[in-house]
Amino acid sequence: MNLPNKLTLLRVLFIPVVMVFLLADGIPFRWLIGGLCFGAASLTDMLDGRIARKYNLVTDFGKLMDPVADKMLIMSTLICFVQENICGAWVVVVILFREFLVTSMRMIAADKGKVIAANIWGKIKTVTQMIALVGVFCGKACGEFSFIPSFAGHWLMILSYIMLYTAVGATVFSGIKYMYDAREFFRDA
Repeated sequence: MNLPNKLTLLRVLFIPVVMVFLLADGIPFRWLIGGLCFGAASLTDMLDGRIARKYNLVTDFGKLMDPVADKMLIMSTLICFVQENICGAWVVVVILFREFLVTSMRMIAADKGKVIAANIWGKIKTVTQMIALVGVFCGKACGEFSFIPSFAGHWLMILSYIMLYTAVGATVFSGIKYMYDAREFFRDA
């Protein structure tokens, strides 16, 4: 297994670790440690693709698992955020709806011998989602340190919510863009 694929698998292995820190109330500095784990997992997303392209290590496994690992990391974190009353379930529903829609369109296109490639809007969607979630971890982690003024965490959480809603907007826009780009596959419908 090549390095990019190992990084993708590492991202998947980070998921239960992040979830433990999100959901276990008694762990000291759980937001800080969980956020560091989430941030490290997010960095593997950037690294695996760059390494694969630079060293010509692109594989079918990587093409399949890289986006799946991204979605698993983001969705599991968001579901935990819902349980922790950090965001509403509607955020998860909107993002899941887009992911199922785009995946379904790709399957229909593949059945017709076509490929709907990832575009810049899908990448922007993923990056904004990851940045927003890192921001939430940072805002919550501020409350774990007595020397950080409470208003710092408060303002960081407000900024994180703005980023989260921006990520939802990017998610919706990228879904619409994929639908528009794949409109030829639905002309016979």
